[in-house]
Amino acid sequence: MNWKIEQAQQKLPELISAAVVEPQLIYNQDKLVAAVVEAQMFKEFLAWQQQHRQPSLADAFAQLRQLCAAENYTLEVPPRTDRLNPFFDNCRDISL
Repeated sequence: MNWKIEQAQQKLPELISAAVVEPQLIYNQDKLVAAVVEAQMFKEFLAWQQQHRQPSLADAFAQLRQLCAAENYTLEVPPRTDRLNPFFDNCRDISL
């Protein structure tokens, strides 16, 4: 069932009861803003999401940091020399 946000606020117990049968969609000015689903369906979604999650680049760097810390290894990052950095070069010329 579709609910307007005002209806959902006024009839929260009915909304929750109806969510056991089917997802309840809440709209604010004809824009979908929320969905209420039964707890088991939400748990299944979270499990599916976890199984299909692709690791991000940030995850890879976090794992690399953990490995380096465990091995007491310092990752040396050489200075960048493949292209100019005008911002950095101009900042060196400024004396503070």
